[in-house]
Formats: sequence, C-alpha cells, structure tokens
Amino acid sequence: MKLFYLTLKSMRQRKGGVALTVFTVALSVFLLLGVERVRTDARLGFASTVSGTDLLVGARSGPVNLLLYSIFHIGEATNNITWKSYQDIRAMPEVAWTVPLSLGDSHRGFRVMGTSVDFFVHYHYGRGNALAFFAGKPFTDLYDAVIGAEVARQLHYKVGDRIVLSHGLGGANLATHADKPFRISGIMAPTGTPVDATIAVSLEAIEAIHVDWHAGVRLPGMETSAEQARHMDLTPKAITAALVGLHSRLSAFAVQSAINDYPEEPLLSVLPGVALGELWHLVGTAESALRVVSLMVLLVGISGMLTALLGMLGERRREMAVLRAVGASTRTVFALLVTESTLLTVAGMLAGVALLDAVTVLAHDYLLATVGLVIDQTPAPGEWPLLAVVLALGSLAGCIPGWVAYRRSLADGLQVRL
Repeated sequence: MKLFYLTLKSMRQRKGGVALTVFTVALSVFLLLGVERVRTDARLGFASTVSGTDLLVGARSGPVNLLLYSIFHIGEATNNITWKSYQDIRAMPEVAWTVPLSLGDSHRGFRVMGTSVDFFVHYHYGRGNALAFFAGKPFTDLYDAVIGAEVARQLHYKVGDRIVLSHGLGGANLATHADKPFRISGIMAPTGTPVDATIAVSLEAIEAIHVDWHAGVRLPGMETSAEQARHMDLTPKAITAALVGLHSRLSAFAVQSAINDYPEEPLLSVLPGVALGELWHLVGTAESALRVVSLMVLLVGISGMLTALLGMLGERRREMAVLRAVGASTRTVFALLVTESTLLTVAGMLAGVALLDAVTVLAHDYLLATVGLVIDQTPAPGEWPLLAVVLALGSLAGCIPGWVAYRRSLADGLQVRL
C-alpha cells in the first residue's frame, strides 16, 4: 500500500510527462480495439448480409456465384428461372414465403431489381433487422421505384423525383427506357448491405419496360407507350433468383435436395449462411491484414510508453538516489517503476476504451450512411484478450527502466553533473 501511495505521489510531480504517456497508451488502445471491432463487425455484417432467409434459389451454377449476383449484385446470372418453376417452389408445403428477384437493368451505375412488396417484409439483415424507410413508402403504382440510401445520397434524389432506367449493365452508351419513366415512391434507411445501392421496382414494371424489346434490342415499329403497357398481361416469364423462407428450418435440407433435383430445369438451392462463409474465405486476406495492423499498433503503443518511461527516468535520477539514501532497497526502486508502468497502462486502457465508445456512438450513423459499416457498441469478444495483453506488456515495459534504475549506484545518482 505504501508503494502504491509513493507511486501516486511521484506521478503527481510529473503531471505533464504522465499525461503524455497516458495519452500515448490511450491512443494505442483506441486504435487497437478500434481495428479489432471493425474487423469483427465487418465479418459479422458480411455474414449477415441476408438473415432470416432459409434458402437462396437460382439457375444451376455455383453457390458463391449465385450469392454474388443475386445478393451482392456482382456479375450476371448464367441463366434464369422460369416463372412456372418459381410457382412450383412457392407451392411446396414446407415453404412459408418466397421473394422473387429479377436483375439485369441499371440506372447511372446502380442495379435495378424487380421484386414484390414482400421483399420489404421478409428481407432481413444483421441480427434480424427489418428494412425501414427513411422517407416515402413501397411501390404501389406500376411505375413506382424505391431507392436505397446510397443511391439517394450519391444522386441527391428525393421522393417524387422522376428517373429513367437503362437497359443492361454496361457503360454510358446504354439504351434507356425513356418512354417509361419511374417516380421515386420511397427511400430506404441505410442498412450497410447491397440494398443501399439498389433501385427496387415491381416485377410487372420490369415486364412493362421490356414489352417492346427482344434479345436486348428494341423492336422497330413495335413501340408501346407507358399507358398501353398498363393494360397488357405483365406476368413474368422468368426471374433471376428467389429468396425462400420455410415453416421449419429442420426441413431445409429436404427442400434443398428437392429443388436441386427439380426435373423441369436445372436449379441450385443454397443455404445463404454457408455460401456467405465460403465467400468470406475467399476474401479472408483482408481480415488477416487487419490482424497485422492490430499487432503493429500494439507494438508502437508499448514502444511509445517505454520510450516515455526511459525518458522520464533520466529526470528522476535524484529521486531514485534519495530513495536509496533513506533506506529503500533496489527491489523497492524496481517495484516502484513497475507499479508506475502498470498504473499508466491501466489509465491509458480506461481512457482508450472510453474514447472508442464515444467515437462509436457519435460516428455510428455517419459510418453506416457513408461507408455502409455498422459498428456495434458492444465490445467484441476478442477485445478482452487484447486488453489483457496490453496490461501484461505495459507491466513488462516497466521492468526495463526498473532494471536500469536497479543497476545504477547511489553515487551515480548523487553525482552533480555540470
């Protein structure tokens, strides 16, 4: 207890150096835990891009490829699913709900997705979060469109604006569906998923803008106005993929097997969680890089604290000599410096954790809206071992100046230097 009191009293005499050392440790802990929290939450967010969906169905290709084009809107489908096949899947007794997805068009670099209003009900992300609207409502008219938060932010759209969709996914020379403009009926709240960069319209709207097109080319002399298209049969002939929810997850493998063996056409059914795990392994180098960054931050922080302790030790030669002169043993001097290092580490850890929590709260909405990253305010499981390592290394760092002071003699401490 006396050693602890003596350490505190000694630190009060060097408030500037102590504050700088605590700040160094706090900043290192903030960066270390921040990188760990970003790494953990990025992985969890990626793994839960789509949650609550039991099966993802598309044309037969590969699980990762199906996931990429249907959920992440990367690449294109190798084939489509006929509307009859979709209806057969929907009619299976184990199936509780389905959401059709039709892809292929775009608007100023953003994907257009044809779907039903059930998409806004059944699509969940993260820890079961449902889609919400920042403004407006789901599409109700044939030429209504719902845009994601990223689309609204980058293109400065608002509810009621008119937009024109483009045919295909290519560059600036795309043909447009200018004869059938859409009105923005709603803007979705940020989710941190590919939904933010999506423009959703009804399946019937996808059919309407293509009634006078064939094989990617507008039929000459067959132009159909927007009003004429309203009175046509707009039942889809095919879709790109479908989300499937089951009454019981216990039947997932049985339904998956039945869909994969569907006799009418080659289909592929995958478990979204399994496919997301496979995809994460392909991009896992980013996670490894973040781990290396964490290690480097930790080493820099501890090195900074050690440098500060050794720098202050030169200013405390008299203090160490006086302690030795009044009877303090070399072990006491050693313990004094190790205790000081431990206290500085603990203070820096507390300040770093508090700073991280404050930044997490204040920057949560900004990060979600600008980079699509959801940072959880709950500490990640990997943070506690990191804090234990920081505390251990901080205590060990005090052993070096303690050993230096231990080796110095009383005469060296009392020597007057000119």
